[in-house]
Amino acid sequence: MPTSTLIRRARLVPVRTKVAPDSPVDIRISDGVVTEVGADLRPGPDDDILDAAGRWAVPGLWDAHVHLTAWAQARAKLDVSGTASTVQVTRIVADHVASLPSPWQGGAIVGYGFRPATWPTAPTVAELDAVSGAHPVILGSADIHTGWVNSKALALLGVAPRTGPLLEGEWFDLQPAVARLTAAGGDADLMLRAAVADAAAVGVVGVVDFEMAANHLDWPRRFDAGIDLLRVRPVTYAEHLDDAIAAGLRTGTEFSAGGGLLTQGTLKIFSDGSLNTRTAYCCEPYADAHALESPRGQRVYSLAELENLLTRGRRGGFDIALHAIGDAAVDQALTAFESTGTRGSIEHAQLIRLEDVARMRALGVRASVQPGHLLDDRDVTNQCWPDRADRCFALRSMLDGGVELALGSDAPVSPLDPWGAMAAAVHRATGDDAPWNPDESLTAAQALAASTDGQGTIGVGSRGDVVLVDEDPLRSTGSTADTAHLLRNIGVAATMVAGRVTHLAM
Repeated sequence: MPTSTLIRRARLVPVRTKVAPDSPVDIRISDGVVTEVGADLRPGPDDDILDAAGRWAVPGLWDAHVHLTAWAQARAKLDVSGTASTVQVTRIVADHVASLPSPWQGGAIVGYGFRPATWPTAPTVAELDAVSGAHPVILGSADIHTGWVNSKALALLGVAPRTGPLLEGEWFDLQPAVARLTAAGGDADLMLRAAVADAAAVGVVGVVDFEMAANHLDWPRRFDAGIDLLRVRPVTYAEHLDDAIAAGLRTGTEFSAGGGLLTQGTLKIFSDGSLNTRTAYCCEPYADAHALESPRGQRVYSLAELENLLTRGRRGGFDIALHAIGDAAVDQALTAFESTGTRGSIEHAQLIRLEDVARMRALGVRASVQPGHLLDDRDVTNQCWPDRADRCFALRSMLDGGVELALGSDAPVSPLDPWGAMAAAVHRATGDDAPWNPDESLTAAQALAASTDGQGTIGVGSRGDVVLVDEDPLRSTGSTADTAHLLRNIGVAATMVAGRVTHLAM
């Protein structure tokens, strides 16, 4: 069995450096690390040889924020995305119910993808009851912050009767039960294997998994079962923190399972809600504040409560991944990071005050951002935050201000596809549409550098995580739209994790 991989004739793409060799080079990976880079390296007796044939080599790509089980199961769910009203959704549900064969009658229907923020009316339980027959129906919103269910599903999930949707905390608590119902019609591990293979096929070598579950228990079992094509950093949530600490885990701890690919991630904390539910916590009222119970959105914790949680995590050896979407939530998050001396990231940072960029840099707080969200939230931003839209997804301002960016998808909110995320960061629009706030666009080089988990141009000492692509992702093009098209259609020929081929299409 080979202990070394020799990649022949690869062109190095400069990442976090200005230049790379002009001519193709060979790359040797031994024991998971790049040990040689040069022209015409001599093959060793243990080398597994892969001829890149002049393709371009980039460091392995990461998704810094994904809900991997939810993403894996999304393909088994009823897709209600792209709908513009409750009527359109209930029509899809009714048609689905009518199409089910008799053996499936009465089984739970789980769907995803609706975005109610711009709908003319809010969803109600009664509307689903009218079209669902004997089926429990459970629909999750695209941003994962809202659950729309019928009466049978409320009973199945042990939730008291209600007239409207489940929001945030209540909905988050039900995610393990929803995942079990989704997997009931198939093999959960099989779904996950397919999702991991698909990720490898687009050049992903690692993910930070934000699944709302006991991840410190689930992931070692999965690696033992052979679900091992990616590096995984599972986060923990407050309800599992004590158990994780008791198991000897802290941020950066390698699990005994996984052969070095499975490492404990951060402590995830929610500090506010989302734009689509009008619960992102803002400095100024929403444009439609007159219709809202909380005109500026909602914070989950007071500052003192948030500081206590961060301190609890820091004392247990955990960095913090702090969800903050509104600018007031970001402000409070930075105050809590500073007062507790905690390290970590702000997840999403969708709306920020530009003066907070300097605070983020000074504290070393990373911005974990999902450019795909800006494609989905453009219309609702113009509706809810028209007076502050220029401060939404301020990617270039943060980067120019010295803040480290880490790109992700928040899948299943956006697809687990780093090339799509890079394209959104570069063009900030779909297709040939005019970019939204083009001054906040990243260059292709900046977007790529924010997608490699800190890895630079492949060289001696680099991780043995290499992706071969059919075109130069930094090739000069005529416009940001052209660059976005190039990135979305790049063509991944091979993916290697620690020198092991996890995807091959050449």
